[in-house]
Amino acid sequence: MKAPITKPLKYLRNIINMKQFILSFLISVFLFGCSSTRTPVTETGDDGLITFKFIQLNDVYEIAPLSGGQYGGMARVAHVRDSVAKVNPNTFLFMAGDFLNPSLLGTIKLQGERIAGRQMIEVMNAMNFDLVTFGNHEFDISEEALQERLNESNFTWVSANVLQVQEDGNKPFSIQRDVGNIPIPRTYKRVIRDKDGTEVTVGFISVTVPSNPRDYVLYGDIYTTAVEANEILKDQSDITIGFTHLTIDQDKELLKYLPNLPLIMGGHEHNNMLVTNNGGVIAKADANAKTVYIHTLTYNVHTKQLNIDSHLMPIDDTTPSKPSVKAIVDKWNSVLDAQIKQVIDNPNEIIYRAVPPLDGTDSANRSTQTNLGGIITRGMSYAYNNDMDAVIVNSGSFRVDDMLEGDISTMDIFRVLPFGGSIVRVKMKGSLLNEVLDYGKEKRGNGAYLQRYLINVNSANGKWMIKDEQIDDEKTYTIATSDFLMLGYDIPFLTESHPGVIEVYHPKENETAYDIRKAVILYLKSLKK
Repeated sequence: MKAPITKPLKYLRNIINMKQFILSFLISVFLFGCSSTRTPVTETGDDGLITFKFIQLNDVYEIAPLSGGQYGGMARVAHVRDSVAKVNPNTFLFMAGDFLNPSLLGTIKLQGERIAGRQMIEVMNAMNFDLVTFGNHEFDISEEALQERLNESNFTWVSANVLQVQEDGNKPFSIQRDVGNIPIPRTYKRVIRDKDGTEVTVGFISVTVPSNPRDYVLYGDIYTTAVEANEILKDQSDITIGFTHLTIDQDKELLKYLPNLPLIMGGHEHNNMLVTNNGGVIAKADANAKTVYIHTLTYNVHTKQLNIDSHLMPIDDTTPSKPSVKAIVDKWNSVLDAQIKQVIDNPNEIIYRAVPPLDGTDSANRSTQTNLGGIITRGMSYAYNNDMDAVIVNSGSFRVDDMLEGDISTMDIFRVLPFGGSIVRVKMKGSLLNEVLDYGKEKRGNGAYLQRYLINVNSANGKWMIKDEQIDDEKTYTIATSDFLMLGYDIPFLTESHPGVIEVYHPKENETAYDIRKAVILYLKSLKK
């Protein structure tokens, strides 16, 4: 019997080493194949991926729900923010302009001064907003009132193109603190870090539409200033986001200048939209917090890839309210109710159903005849038992800048006409009436543009007509209009002293025409009978 053949020890070790090499090679090939779909985990546990949430609002004028409590409400938004942040602590709240004005509450005087946005700042402070920018309506209020609102705010403002006109030059608006003035920055950066240590720096560029000229405001060119801001941020941030208050066409144009922007959180338009243009997305929510956009952003720090998922969330009567914010809203509502009850008993009474919606937007009412203008002017006629030839009112007195839909309450009429005033009955010469109507037409786009009732234009010759008859320069007409319009502010020559004014009747306090809001409310209620 032959003895067993034995291999040298060195040979056996080589075989074992070869097997280990092959096994290691196969494992490495497998892992490499898997790594194409996964981000390698670093020694610190950082996976290179970070997800964060942006909650976007824009054009919010009222702190309380609208349409009898059906839509909107800042206390509800606060609940949504807290709910989202509970799941992802990296949740941030943004307001893309237009929140200090217009509002019914803002026009009311408290302790001798108009509230002028105080209620909104107090609510937004309680909601812990992270970043806001200017809208055109922020400059409706006086420079002094705006400065007070800036000083009261506990959140960050940003703007690349809005400056304050000062005696020693144009400078950024500032927030006045005990330690000194803090200028509003041209750009803003936020470092966001998740639990495993992944970190991303997000920069924000903000510009505002120059549609509200005021002596104390200078608007820089929106595109030039945005490009300059982008240059500042390009080496300082991983992602740059647009944060604007522009028209949608201006937002689209901005993306041509700045194709690196993956997202623009915008405002100014009051209807929700999600528009893809030039590689970027433009998002706008509905006005008055009827909806909010929730943007979920996921960024890979290794590949530099960004994924954005934008979800439009309704804010309605199924949305719970945050109690602490609701308490502030209720406090301000009690102030409002007390004022309204001086004119009408039940501020929350439903008096009309708007189907289709009533167009209360500034852009419409200051350029064309609207269904809301028709209701207001018919209400003015109703105040005098329809005993007049025609009605005119300046569109600048409509302050809601929103669509009114569904159930309309008495409160909504106060929102449309917050300054009130009486309806006067004026006898005037046809020559003056023609001049007034021509002036209003020339002022299309401004508050002097007139909403009219029983007045139209002859399409053949362009002449003004009342009830299908051309206005006669020598004839005297009885016209209902607002007492404000007769003061010469919107139409400089239209005053009681004008030779073409024959007679002006001012209503007494117990008459329907004494308050235009009451007149419109009673008119709408009469339609239900």
